[in-house]
Amino acid sequence: MSAESATARVSAKSVVATGVRLSGWTWGLAGAGVAAAVLVIMALLMGAAAITAIKAGEAGSSTTSDSVSALALGEIPPEYLHLYQQAAQRYGLDWAILAGIGKVECDHGRDPDPSCTKQGAVNSAGAGGPMQFLASTWEKYGVAPNGEGKPDRWDPADAIFGAANYLHASGAPGNYKAAIYAYNHASWYVEEVESWAAKYRGSLTSSTPSAQPGVGGHVEGESPTPIRFIPGERAELDPTDGHLALIPEGVPTTVQAMLVAGNELQELPYGPGGHPDPRGATEEDCSSTVNYVLYRSGVRPIDEIVKDNPLAQDYVNWGDPGPGRWVTIYATDVPQPHVFIVIAGLRLDTSHNGTDEGPNRNENGPRWRILSHIPTWAKWSVRHLPGL
Repeated sequence: MSAESATARVSAKSVVATGVRLSGWTWGLAGAGVAAAVLVIMALLMGAAAITAIKAGEAGSSTTSDSVSALALGEIPPEYLHLYQQAAQRYGLDWAILAGIGKVECDHGRDPDPSCTKQGAVNSAGAGGPMQFLASTWEKYGVAPNGEGKPDRWDPADAIFGAANYLHASGAPGNYKAAIYAYNHASWYVEEVESWAAKYRGSLTSSTPSAQPGVGGHVEGESPTPIRFIPGERAELDPTDGHLALIPEGVPTTVQAMLVAGNELQELPYGPGGHPDPRGATEEDCSSTVNYVLYRSGVRPIDEIVKDNPLAQDYVNWGDPGPGRWVTIYATDVPQPHVFIVIAGLRLDTSHNGTDEGPNRNENGPRWRILSHIPTWAKWSVRHLPGL
């Protein structure tokens, strides 16, 4: 929306992207760990060799990315996809960032708001065209890619090349976050654009790390598990693999990161080996499972987890009271300490006998559990992460 904020409109047509893997993530095993404080959306560690870390703000580096996910091919009109790639090539940018802006602003020219497509129409903030430029910003950064005529912010080619020019002038590719923030001065906008960009390139990328529950920071790296998207806000188990949660497109990136983290734990047995540091452990108990998921999704810093070594009973009063919209933690200290977490409708729990009717009902260790109700053997403290 270039410089000042106009209301973003998103009318996403959900498309399943199967077999997509996170690219560029770093996973360290055992004592190796992960590059500290690298920006994450979903870095996950079990069982993969270390891969070079990339700062989320530098995703795509100074050249365009060749990775185009199945979601991007099904979601982005071909002419727009071609323009995003061409403009990115000219300005040395990541095409997926341009596509993320195009999605959030006008759904790649498909949003019914007249300001997106009708020549001369603007929204209440004065922004117009498929990339929602203000007249003042367009006057400075508008581009006619073929060099002919006056740039027109309602022309898709001009608008997309103008957006690339503006991002480049605002610090991209060296600092994508700052450039996107310059485009629209809102942190939620930066996260939304980066979330779509990550889906379009077949990775999941990036918010600034934060120790605040529910805010979530993100790292990049390659996961050994497939990342498969489904429409909506509820996760489902892959019908052919009970250890794989399918990732809903309609939830925040922090929630998506939690689901991928849960997928990474599925082969581990039950045991205390994940204390005090759950990274690279060969076994996890109930509390180290929750610790790992919260750490990998950027909700709790690893230094805090290692220092405090939170156990099940420590989650009885953690977070805000009551269930969350997407994430709820259930904890108890009687008749014995236990904790588990429900993420987008799937329960990640080490308790199985009598508490699971799904494909993992006979397996111990952290697994996705299917049950029509919350297990009744304890009186649970029900908590959630602020904002989630």
